[in-house]
Amino acid sequence: MSNPESPIPNPGSIAFIGGGNMARSLIGALRRGGTPAASITVAEPNEAVGRQLATDFGVSVFSDGIEAVNGAGTIMLSVKPQVMRSVCEHLAPALAGRHPLILSIAAGLRIDQIDRWLGGGYPVVRCMPNTPALIGAGASGLFANDAVSPAQRERAQAILAGSGLTVWIEREDLMDTVTGLSGSGPAYFLLMIEALEDAAVDQGLARETARALAIQTCLGAARLAAEDGEAPARLRERVTSPGGTTHAALQAFAAGGLRELVAVAVAAATERGREMAEELG
Repeated sequence: MSNPESPIPNPGSIAFIGGGNMARSLIGALRRGGTPAASITVAEPNEAVGRQLATDFGVSVFSDGIEAVNGAGTIMLSVKPQVMRSVCEHLAPALAGRHPLILSIAAGLRIDQIDRWLGGGYPVVRCMPNTPALIGAGASGLFANDAVSPAQRERAQAILAGSGLTVWIEREDLMDTVTGLSGSGPAYFLLMIEALEDAAVDQGLARETARALAIQTCLGAARLAAEDGEAPARLRERVTSPGGTTHAALQAFAAGGLRELVAVAVAAATERGREMAEELG
């Protein structure tokens, strides 16, 4: 596990295939951490997106991935799962002679699929970051195949560390669980903020006030859980007095089956990740 506030060691030359939001957040983190712009290339067919990346970070941007990967020691595959196969097969001839480290942030796709599409024999790290990586507050699960060396594991972690917390996962099948927990998880908490806001408005609060209080309450609870060191259950017990207001609310959640509903939701996201691998394989 890495500390998101630790300095980022130089990860060497890296080519990003795809310049979308997640790639942008990782590039920004690398540049803030001291990685030279000359060490980063990007393949991005959208001219406006590529021009903005070049302007903001000083990196070299190409319309074709073949040009971007030339000489790069690490390739970050940051395209949508639906186009990953065609992207890998396009890059395969340019990478075959040197087999650089491959990182993939595509949800659902297994390492063996990516390796096969590239031609086989590659060191591949599968990563599951989430959208708070855009502000350096992300959570990423990582899994490496047997071809990844200890030095390459360090390099992969260095690239992801600037976007937030990184955790190595012991089995690849659990990466689908990571997707269901933290990969999709920000949307769960945003939904909770929406629900709290709407409930407070129904009780008479102004929407702007309700939103501000809901957001800060969610942020404060997360920081308390991160910094206190106690288990979330213990922290919850501290603020729940028998017969009090919090107790009344928690009883309502229990009666509505909140825990069971969360379990069903995470299981649904996990299963969808597994299905995507089969559909796209």
